[in-house]
Amino acid sequence: MGAQRSEWADRQEIHDVVLRYCRGIDRLDFELVRSAYHPDAVDHHTGFDGTLDEYIAWVEPKLRARRGGTMHIVANHLVELLGDTAISETYGTSVHWGEPAGDPRANFTSGVRFVDHMARRDGRWAIAERWAVREWTRSDAGRLMPKEGAGPSGTRDGDDPLVRLQRALRGTGAGA
Repeated sequence: MGAQRSEWADRQEIHDVVLRYCRGIDRLDFELVRSAYHPDAVDHHTGFDGTLDEYIAWVEPKLRARRGGTMHIVANHLVELLGDTAISETYGTSVHWGEPAGDPRANFTSGVRFVDHMARRDGRWAIAERWAVREWTRSDAGRLMPKEGAGPSGTRDGDDPLVRLQRALRGTGAGA
């Protein structure tokens, strides 16, 4: 008996696409970011419009140059299934921090919506076109404070707790 698709499974796979994108951006895993899109996808961000390859070439150096990080927090997510295409709208918060601490362009929080045209091709849901809509932005310059004590800290390399756990449980040197 062949695998039977369900509406719930389609919705979950589309939600996973959104989460893969967020993890990929936050952990600087651009192959994971790429996996959220179809190869011919188009992306529209503040300050950018272009293909997937152009988007990666635009965003990767910006994020790698930043001493700090990003954290994408996903909230409301609604999917309108239309056969092998879907409209996905995801509300969220995008937090950016970096050096110098007083620079508002390196330290800000935005309310965002990802408006995605999703498509299932060859049995795989991915972004065909994305509009990263920035609804509001506030400056967090000078507001970051050090941790109150020792404990786990996130990194954007192979020493991050997620990557170490993945290596331990998968028994490989691979990351996300």
